[in-house]
Amino acid sequence: MGSVGTITWLEKLEEQLNVDVDSMDPTFAKSLPFKPHNQTSNQLLVNEQMSIPENREMFLQAVREYKDKGWEAVLDRISVLLCAQNIDNIQGRVLLQTSPFHAYDIEKVVAHARSYAREFEQVGISKDRFCIKIPCTGPAMNAGPILLKDGIRTLGTSLFGLPQAIAASQAGCLYISPYYNEVRAHADLNLWPNVEDPATQHTMSARMVQILETYKRLYKETGKEQPMVKSASFISPKEAMAAGEMGCHHATISADVLTQLSKLSYDGSKQPGEGIPKPMHPYLNAGPTPSRLAKLSKTDPLAAADWDGKLASTGIDYLANNGAELQKAIEADPITKTRLYEALELFKGGELRSKAAIEGAMELV
Repeated sequence: MGSVGTITWLEKLEEQLNVDVDSMDPTFAKSLPFKPHNQTSNQLLVNEQMSIPENREMFLQAVREYKDKGWEAVLDRISVLLCAQNIDNIQGRVLLQTSPFHAYDIEKVVAHARSYAREFEQVGISKDRFCIKIPCTGPAMNAGPILLKDGIRTLGTSLFGLPQAIAASQAGCLYISPYYNEVRAHADLNLWPNVEDPATQHTMSARMVQILETYKRLYKETGKEQPMVKSASFISPKEAMAAGEMGCHHATISADVLTQLSKLSYDGSKQPGEGIPKPMHPYLNAGPTPSRLAKLSKTDPLAAADWDGKLASTGIDYLANNGAELQKAIEADPITKTRLYEALELFKGGELRSKAAIEGAMELV
């Protein structure tokens, strides 16, 4: 950590938003200078964590107990047991993601979320300590209101544009996770907009500001709680700090980027812009967009070539007819369409690796 009298970037960021850990490793969560708020995960992180030697016995025990129910039930059980190992190391909620193979099937999204909820109940984790990540597709967003009636809170994930964010608000999501970088950029840095000042220069910043401004306006106009913005998919520490400046409520950050943030000493004079301390209520006390970012609300570097300059309307019912309007908006935006597809494909790969490991173990036990 920094020398006496200085604070780190990580500590500064925690003053501006709630820092979440995008890792299921309890050792890592415990190593942070404060308790992270939430723990997020996905099919890749579950596969990674269940495969370490320390979890071998837990893994085999879950296979033995649940093998008659099939590999998916085993995977749900293991996913929840991994969350249970970390629940005491975080302040808020542990998050699991529904299967990417079900992204366009409302019934299967609902069933999978309820399966997780049953497993959480088994290990004594109450509904106010977990949240289920559902992809921002037309059908999956329609699972949100159904799960809300069950008291199961959701996060709209694989989100790349304003129409998906408006749909998540209509679906009653507790959080959304806009991806700051596309998933492929993590493996191929040629795709990464590695800019000096991410808050003003990164190609996704305009959409982030538009989402935040739209939610603030909706809260003001309707008084209805809006999803908290939990930005994700950062590659550099500077990008995480940009989320603080923009006014995101949470940032979920990989172990790698959290480690980098904890090693940098904060000197405000070297920052192009700076966030303000987080408000008590995400929307009631929300400040305006910082003046140096205000121009972003009218631009969109990621827009399709024929964009007419108009932002998505909050007057559109994005959930009607199984999310037909949302699907139409996704189809009309090449960036969202491509990035959503690639995110789901990436998570399918993680799930298939877990399936193979479970089915292999079923032969042994």
